[in-house]
This record gives sequence, C-alpha cells and structure tokens, in this order.
Amino acid sequence: MESADGRLRLRVSSGGTEALSVADLGLVTSTTDLSKDLTLRSQNHRTLRTAYRMTTGKQRERTVLQEESRLTFSNPSGAQLALVVRVSDDGVAFRYELPGAATVQRETGGFELAPDATSWLQPYNPQHENEHAEATAATAPTGEFGHPALFRRGSTYTLLAESGLDGRYSGGRLTHTQGSGRYDVRLADAAVASTGVTSWRTMIVGDLATVTGSTLVDDLAEPARFTGTSWVQPGLSSWSWLAENSSPRDFERQKDYVDAAARNNLSYVLVDEGWSPVWLPELTRYARARGVEVLIWFHWTNLQTQAQRDEWLPKLVAWGVKGVKVDFMESDSQARYQWYDAILADTAKHRLMINFHGSTVPHGLARTWPHLMTMEGVRGEENGLNATRNTILPFTRNVIGSMDYTPTRFATASNPKPQTTNAHELALPVVYESGWTHIVSTPEELASQPEGERFLRQLPTAWDETRLLSGTPGVETVIARRDGARWFAGGIRSGTGGTVTVPLTFLGGTGRWLVEIVTENQGALSRSSAVRRAADRLDLLVADRGGFVLQACPYSPGLTTCDKPHREPPRTSVLVDVSADEVATGGTVELQGVFVARTGGSVRDLALAPELPAGWSVVAGKPVRKSLLREGESVSGRWTVKLNPAGVRGDVELVVAGTYTAPDGRRIHSADAARVFAEPLPPKGSTYVSDQPWTDETNGYGRPQQRDRSHGGDNEPATLSIAGKTFGKGVGSHAPSSLTTWLGGACSRFFAEVGVDDGTTTGEGSVTFVVLGDGRQLAGTPVIRAGETAHLLDVDVTGVKRLTLATTDGGNGKNSDHADWGTASLTCAP
Repeated sequence: MESADGRLRLRVSSGGTEALSVADLGLVTSTTDLSKDLTLRSQNHRTLRTAYRMTTGKQRERTVLQEESRLTFSNPSGAQLALVVRVSDDGVAFRYELPGAATVQRETGGFELAPDATSWLQPYNPQHENEHAEATAATAPTGEFGHPALFRRGSTYTLLAESGLDGRYSGGRLTHTQGSGRYDVRLADAAVASTGVTSWRTMIVGDLATVTGSTLVDDLAEPARFTGTSWVQPGLSSWSWLAENSSPRDFERQKDYVDAAARNNLSYVLVDEGWSPVWLPELTRYARARGVEVLIWFHWTNLQTQAQRDEWLPKLVAWGVKGVKVDFMESDSQARYQWYDAILADTAKHRLMINFHGSTVPHGLARTWPHLMTMEGVRGEENGLNATRNTILPFTRNVIGSMDYTPTRFATASNPKPQTTNAHELALPVVYESGWTHIVSTPEELASQPEGERFLRQLPTAWDETRLLSGTPGVETVIARRDGARWFAGGIRSGTGGTVTVPLTFLGGTGRWLVEIVTENQGALSRSSAVRRAADRLDLLVADRGGFVLQACPYSPGLTTCDKPHREPPRTSVLVDVSADEVATGGTVELQGVFVARTGGSVRDLALAPELPAGWSVVAGKPVRKSLLREGESVSGRWTVKLNPAGVRGDVELVVAGTYTAPDGRRIHSADAARVFAEPLPPKGSTYVSDQPWTDETNGYGRPQQRDRSHGGDNEPATLSIAGKTFGKGVGSHAPSSLTTWLGGACSRFFAEVGVDDGTTTGEGSVTFVVLGDGRQLAGTPVIRAGETAHLLDVDVTGVKRLTLATTDGGNGKNSDHADWGTASLTCAP
C-alpha cells in the first residue's frame, strides 16, 4: 500500500515482479468523496484460516489461508472509509467498508497494467455473451469490458473478477480508453443502496496453472446458507433445444431424449422452452422410472414475483421435477441481484436445484447457495462453434465458477461441423467445469459415436482435484481432473493439428495406471489403452481443431478397463384406478395401484403408496411394502383419499408410486396417476379472471399466460394495452391459447375488451377470441388485427360451470399474436 497526497495505491507483485497496481482507491457517495485527501487513522492485521466443502466445482474440499489488513482512513470532513485487503497464494482482493448504510455513486480505484501486457477481453453486454478478443492492455479499444478480464506480462497472468456480490450491491464492469493501460470500474447503477460493504475487487495472479486452479472467488464469498445437501446432485444432462429447437414442445421426442439419457447414464434431461404442464408430469414419471430426473426451463419473468414462485415451485416439487433453468435475466443491476437472492432462497426451501442462463457471471454464489449448479454468462455452443473461443474460456470465464457452455455436438453426415472435431467436442465436458453439463447431441448423434457414449457414461461433473497440464489462451488447453481414484483428462486445439504431449506426473506415486485414450480417425472416435506410470508421457496425434480425452485408474493384473458398470433400471409399471372422476370439498375417492416388475431384474425394498396433492389426505390404507419382487410379479394396494378444504383443486393427478432399490443400488421412483376433477370454490361478487385459479392453461409461445400483464413474446411482460387504451386488470396471452376457470354455476356475466396488444412490434398480429361455457361456444370475435380498437365481449354465463377463454391465430402466422383480454371481469353471486 502507498499513500501520496491523500490518494491510495495498491501494488500487486508476483515472483518479485509487479503484475499491476490499483490507483486512486476509494468511493464517492451521495454525501461525501472518500477518494482523496485521505488520512490513515488505524490499521489491523489478522490471519484467516477456513475450510469448506463445495457441491460443485474444480475442487470439492477447500482449505483457505489468507492474510487480511484493515486500513481505516478519514477525509477532511471526518467521514471514514475502511479498505480491507486480503492476500492469498493465488491473488489479492480488496473491498470498501463504511460505518453504515450509504448511497454509493461510484468506485474510483483503477487497475493499471503494463501497456504492453497481452489482454484477452470480452466486450461487455449484460448477458456476458460476446467473444473474447486478444490485444494488449493499451491497444484494446475504448469501451466497456466484462469480468473476468485476463492479462499476461511475461509468465505472470492476472485475472480481474468480482466476488461476494449479491443484492446488497451492484455489478461492475471495466471501462477503458485506448492507449492507456488503466481499467476503471463502472457500476451498473448510478446510485447503489449499499449496506456499507462493497463487493470484493478480485485479482487472481500467478502462472497460468495458478490462475486456472484458483478458487479465490469462492474463497471470498459468504459461507453456505444451509448444510444438508444430500438432495443436491451434479451430473450430465441430455438437452434437446439446441439441436432441435421445437422438440421441447414434443412429448414423444422428449421421451427419446430420456431414453438416450438412461442408456448413457446421464443423470438428467432438461426440457427447455415449449414444455406443457399438460404432459410434463407424465414425462417426469416416465423419466424417473428409468433412473433419469427432469429439469425444466423458465423465463425469469415467470418466477419474478413471490406470488409466481409460490405458485410454481410447490407444483414442480409435486410433479417430481428436481431443478429449474431460469433464463434471460440479462442485467447486473442491484435490483436483479436482489431477485437472484430471493429465488435462490425460495428454490433452496423447496429443494430444487437451479441453473441461471442468460445471466451474470459467478461471484461466489455457488459457495453461498450449494444448490446453484451452474451459470451461463458465456458465449456458449448455442452461439456457434469456435475452437479459438474454446481454448480461451478455461483461462477466463471458467476460472471463476461453473460454466453452462452446453457442449458436445457430434458431427454426422447431415451436420458435418467443420469448426471442431468429434474428439474436440468430447473433450469439452472435461476441459470445462459445470455442475450440470448439458450435452447437446441428439440421441441419434450420440448413438453414432459408441466410444463417445461410453466415455460420457463414466464422466462426473464435480471434482476432487483439477490440474492444468498445458495451455496457451486461444491455442491449446489440456486439463486433468480427479474424481476419487480415477483421473479424467481432456485436450483441445484451436488451429493446425499435430502431436500433443501429455506428461502423466499428475497421476502421482510410483505405481502403474491403466490409461484409456479416446482419439479419432476421420470423424470416428476410437479407444486405445496402455499401462503407464506417472513418470511416463503420452504423445497424441490430434487433428486440426481437434482434441482427445483419457481416463486413468490404478492398475492391477487382469484389469482391462477403468469403466464402472452401468445398468439401466428394471422395466416396471404402475397401474392406477380411481372410483370417481369428480370430487367436492370433504368428499373421498377410492384409489387403487398395482406395481408390476416387468423385465430387467428383480426389485428390492419396494414401498407402494399414494403421493397426493397438497391439502389431500389418506383416510384409509397404508403403504404396501415388499422386500423382493421378481420379474413378472406384482403387488397392489388400495387407499381412501379425501379432498380437504385447503386442498389443491381443478384437474389434479392422484399419483401412486413405487419406490425401490434397483440391482445397481439406486433408489428408483416408478409411478402413474389417475386424473380427477376437484371442484374449486366458486367465485363470489364482482371479481376478475386474473384473480381466480385457472384449472387449465396453454399458451402458443414462450411463457405461460400472464395475469394483469401483456404476454410480451420475447420481451418482458408489460401493461396491457390495446390501440392506446391500457388495462390494469386482464390476461395477456400468445395465440393459440386457452385457459379455463371454475364458475360452478355461480356467475351471470363475463365482460372483456379484447384485441392485439400494442407491444406487437411488427404490426402483423391477428387473433380471434372465443368464449366457451362447459365446452359450448358462447361468444366470439372476427379476426382482430394489430392497431384495431378493442372489441367488447359481454357474455351471459348463467349456469356455466367451466368458463374457457381461447384465442386462435388469425391466419398469417402466430409470431406476433399477442392477445389481450382487457379487464376480463366476472359478476357472480355474493
């Protein structure tokens, strides 16, 4: 630390050579300037020793040793500022602390690097999805750049990042003027309602192996908010959206992806935009019976409010969904970070894992919230294939936390993919770390590469140890990772092929190891094996923009593979019958379930029992247990279940599930359901459709229909507006759509003003509106086009039990068919 003329400077050196300095340290708040004329008032020093365990990441068990200095300064008006600096083997970090809450307007500290230091920088955008560009610290263009930012001088690398960042502060970016080696911090908000403590400005410093292996961003973050993490499970996932954008709407095609996941020992299937609540519970049951868990996609605006999360998250748990991918946040503002805090707390409460896509970059949240499995904040494979990009990201974005890159698309005759090779693609989920790793090949593409499938069946996604074996940003990366006694390594190149030398010193010891290597020949992946020692090395020939993978395990005589056996669960089924199709409050129905062990082996420790919606109860019958059930055998149970006053209503599924131990030791959930209609309580007095429960809802695009907001399409929902007239109440949909609400014969009138929302940008929207009562059309409109005045619907609904509001495309395609039901009110009995 240096202080000259009341201004502060922090110099950071590695190996006796200065890597960078931070000049003009300080803050400006709404009431005072704490960046100049500063006088040191006190200083304290301490050593920090901590240990913690991660559920994801490059190293599960972490031990941290840091030296901390706290320097307190004051300005001439007496305002105080504490500068807290922490130093560890892999870098330096600092933050500012004020005596109390304050409105922070800006940070003044600027990072100063040697002008000729090589830089790898990503032009800033709020989703952090631009390409990195190589330049020097001075020649990089004028503009804003995102974290993390990588620089090299000689053999010393510096990675600038942020840590300890949540809703108590605002995200930052780096600003630069071409010709200068200085990079300043610009906050996303002009005024930050700070508690008095800023985020950590983090500088990871050392050789490339030190930077790549650093855990400093996590080390600085707050400890875990909960410790019971048995339900948090990293793993590979099958994902259909990138290869087949429309497939998440296709129930049968999603079953193909489930089957591929089960065959290849992938833990999950991710069902992206387009899934329907009509069939998702059935798909979840289908997947779980095959040992595969389901993750589903949400646009963040559908989980934006507490009411939305309270509606959706318990429903997902009831369906058996294990986690959510939340997309399109695209902001580093304090308000958006406060939303991150809220949804992380709510998903943790419901034991749902989470992936942030279209997001900021990691700031240590995965330590604080162990169920955060990965984040995007990267220009991933959905933005096209780029071998140069692939060899930069291990040293930039992936250093600071799990990276949802969505790798591994195998080439076929119909998808030749010349930008990379199949071995390069197979190496990516080893080179990259992500707690959930979403494999983007179709089932058919996976099956076209048997050795690729075989390797993926064995691959973990959370690690005990990670080591960089060799690499140069933009040129080549070889990384080894350990899980238990097994090592996995992957290597990729960006340019001309050739020989990659892999020293095996990472294996350690003097014993022998079985090393299995996957390379490729003219697009076909092939495997070879050899017995080696840690003193040996491998010389592997890779293609242009190619790669390789290997797996290594301790050798014993007769060992021919490191693979752990994989066996799909036995094929089982559950048959469910119910004594009635409808039930009223206080009513009961008889529920029967039959579990059948069909093929694939015996099941053990079977428990067969109902899984009921919230507010339902079993009033007669107990779980049926069986210690052993052989192929072809079955067991049945019968229960009486009751709809209590607070029970879930509408079209509900009464599930009967058999949970058993498969031959490989996994607990498998096999279930089916019978549908009954639980009569909701009818509305009373004057009310709105948006305030009533909906017993059924489908929508033509993207997010579900919106209560009191326009649908928005690819944009965020906004105020309902038709030809300039706005509505505080109503429903925003995207045709074709349908929603049903229960009237129970208690209402006499439905009123709405309907039309195409003004948020339609192309002017091509055209929609028809239909009102149905108990399946019979009561009213409708001609085709209404964008810009037309709202049409009035004043409908007699006397005696109607189920009211359905539907929209259809007007004939010119649905892309702009944002349909508004303005007001959408009901007049009912008091």
